[in-house]
Amino acid sequence: MRLGLLGTGNVARALAHGWSAAGHDVLLGSRRPGERTDLGHPVGSLSEAAAHAEVLVNATPGTVSVELLHSIGAPALAGIPLIDVGVGLSDDFVELSHPNSSLGERIQDAFPLTPVVKTLCTMDSTVMIAPGDLDGPSTVFLSGDDAEAKRTTGRLLTDLGWPTSSQLDIGGIRTARGQEHFALLFMGIAGGLGSHTFNINVVARPAV
Repeated sequence: MRLGLLGTGNVARALAHGWSAAGHDVLLGSRRPGERTDLGHPVGSLSEAAAHAEVLVNATPGTVSVELLHSIGAPALAGIPLIDVGVGLSDDFVELSHPNSSLGERIQDAFPLTPVVKTLCTMDSTVMIAPGDLDGPSTVFLSGDDAEAKRTTGRLLTDLGWPTSSQLDIGGIRTARGQEHFALLFMGIAGGLGSHTFNINVVARPAV
């Protein structure tokens, strides 16, 4: 599958590595592609990444994601599933930029013809592509209004090592705010553990 990843930071590079290893055709999108030629993956402009993509992934800073997507333009994004892994945080990581909403919702509202699925934003980039390295199973969440886009996202998560038993669909795109707001708890847990390499597991009562 052709994947366009918007961003060239730690998250985008990790996902590019994971999906490339699974056999996908990955193009990273940058605002300054001429300065990002040493990443080990092809790099183009944001618009080139969108044009390349059967599925687009937003891994840009959540405070500027909507602006960057507008620079590509709604017509170029129409009909392309967009996996959003971004979270908008202040520079000191103590405040959310969308305290009464979520980046996922903002993107979906701004681009109604682009089905948005929120996922992978409750963990560190190392866990995103190697969940099997943790001590036991853990959970990855999906939020979105489009069932087919969720199914596609689920298959791509499986390619990163997330079995279907670890994937939890929590509802429409409005539930993305729960995923993003977890960022504040994530920072607290990381401080308590002294590490960002962890994840959570949803444990339910056994069915009777």
